[in-house]
Amino acid sequence: MNSSSLPLILGITGASGLIYAVRALKFLLEADYAIELVASKSTYMVWQAEENIRMPVENVQQEQFWRQQAGVEFGGKLHCHPWGDVGANIASGSFRAIGMVIMPCSMSTVGKLAAGLSGDLLERAADVQLKEGRKLVLVPRETPFSLIHLRNLTTLAEAGARIVPAIPAWYHHPQTIEDLVDFVVARALDQLNIDCVPLKRWEGHLGKEERQTETLGTEA
Repeated sequence: MNSSSLPLILGITGASGLIYAVRALKFLLEADYAIELVASKSTYMVWQAEENIRMPVENVQQEQFWRQQAGVEFGGKLHCHPWGDVGANIASGSFRAIGMVIMPCSMSTVGKLAAGLSGDLLERAADVQLKEGRKLVLVPRETPFSLIHLRNLTTLAEAGARIVPAIPAWYHHPQTIEDLVDFVVARALDQLNIDCVPLKRWEGHLGKEERQTETLGTEA
């Protein structure tokens, strides 16, 4: 369960891979977190292109939309902001939050943040996290990275952002696409000290069964 009374800001850009945001929402809402969500303008187009789904613009309808996609009708708190509302609460440094995660994060957003530009609410909210010295986690979904991408990501890392590329692992023996996605979601939320994603974590070279065998052998 969520032990924090502060909300988490979730930014969603038009990068491919909206499933990362959907899975993050699922686990966060199920764990009773309060989410302040802002999707960039291009996110609407990506939903149409990838899933042939039209994402609503109106706040209440968009909240219902995201809950439907995440499969969580009740639980947690979800407040959706229009991408152009730069006067929203999350645009101010006086608004307290656990931090912000942008997932997936486009290279366009990375470039603007690295240059200190904020043309919409998502970018402004992220810029606020940096200037206030708060936690900002970026999950870039792009390949390959150009030299410009790498330099922009380095600039943001130097400014205090945590970079968690959408690169899954295989040691937890994934069986589905969701298993691969959930690994990335869990590692991104780890950066905010949020542990709400069921994940088989690395236990070292000796697995649980081998550890148990060792213990039994010692006791004998």
